[in-house]
Amino acid sequence: MIAKKKTRRLQNWLLPTADLFRYVLLAAGGFLVLLLGIHMSFQYVLQALFNNVGVTWDNIASQISGQPDGRQVTHFVGGILMAIGGYSVWRGTRGFFRRLGSVAATPGKNALVSGYLKRQQLARGPRIVAIGGGTGLSTLLRGLKQYSSNITAIVTVTDDGGSSGRLTQEMGIIPPGDLRNCLVALADAEKRMTDLFQYRFSAGTGALSGHSIGNLLLAGFVEQAGGDFDEALQLASEVLAIRGRVIPSTTDNVTLRALMEDGSTLEGETTIVESHLKIQRIYLNPAHPRPHESAIEAIREADLICIGPGSVYTSIVPNLLVPGIAEAILESDALKAYICNVMTQAGESDKLTAAEHVVALQANVPNRVFDYVLINTATPHIDLVEKYQASNQELVIPDADRIKQMGYRPVPGNFMSESDYVRHDPMRIAARLIDLLKKI
Repeated sequence: MIAKKKTRRLQNWLLPTADLFRYVLLAAGGFLVLLLGIHMSFQYVLQALFNNVGVTWDNIASQISGQPDGRQVTHFVGGILMAIGGYSVWRGTRGFFRRLGSVAATPGKNALVSGYLKRQQLARGPRIVAIGGGTGLSTLLRGLKQYSSNITAIVTVTDDGGSSGRLTQEMGIIPPGDLRNCLVALADAEKRMTDLFQYRFSAGTGALSGHSIGNLLLAGFVEQAGGDFDEALQLASEVLAIRGRVIPSTTDNVTLRALMEDGSTLEGETTIVESHLKIQRIYLNPAHPRPHESAIEAIREADLICIGPGSVYTSIVPNLLVPGIAEAILESDALKAYICNVMTQAGESDKLTAAEHVVALQANVPNRVFDYVLINTATPHIDLVEKYQASNQELVIPDADRIKQMGYRPVPGNFMSESDYVRHDPMRIAARLIDLLKKI
């Protein structure tokens, strides 16, 4: 952890000009090599510089090569150095002006400088892994992308309802819905493009009814890529110019299986949630899907690992049940935080307090995968509370003392955003997580 902290400090010190500085060094180094090559090839023109010391490149070349006349060797080496030096000067100068030009079209005063510095700051931000699914994860990503572009969103792929479920059944692809939401959350594309990705056809439009355009585009990219979902995500990422990357926890087709409070076993996310029975344990079917290699790699290299917010049993736990994911988190030296939900979810986390959310995770995941628990302590307006109570939802009680007794570190605060719904405020959560990271 100390070594990581020192590395981050060095990166912050170099932050404003590090990328430009690389090109400046390349051009300067190339210029010196070019001068050396010119001198070696034209030493007799510049011989006056060496008259006092009695040394020539021919003497040196003769001694190294063992030949009485080192002039040919000198000219050959000099020519190579001139070529290398000239090429380095060209690459360095070209790279310098290209990097500046990449933000030249950004609107606003001093856009060239401010836009460039912002991109460099994000490129040197902490390496963040966010794990979850649904609207909770996409909400978090909107805040985190303001601090770093080194973000990896690891997304659950067990959704079997709506547009995602239909595409899974018809095309055999993994459900694209949660992946689409995360892509849009990390997007830097124009609002028209992100709105297009999120647009959903209304009922009565035939075969397209209920489908999201983004889901259809991802399905089209999969077909264009010959069935390679990773390549499809890369294509979508380029279209949306996202900050970071979005990957599934597994590319295998998996479904959820749950043991309910009455001893029955249900299969399928939609069936489980709509049963309104309390969930005891959750499983994957098949039980051992292949983990995405990039997910494991990202976890091992992370500075910060965020788990949630989102549905405990259908968005968070499924990722942690994929073999290798929880184990990689356990072995990681990153700061690990669970962002607890603001409101309970009918049919999944009815009446659960913040500590009971943690207990539910512990009961399904064998390894301890986080140390900090972010809990909301703010209270929404009474009208919103009554609106949620009508849907059998209520504010999650922030029982910080119980969380502390369980061996975790509660992080209380106002992490709530109020509009027509009560949700997490992405900027407040992200700011608190980054603040925690800076203090370790």
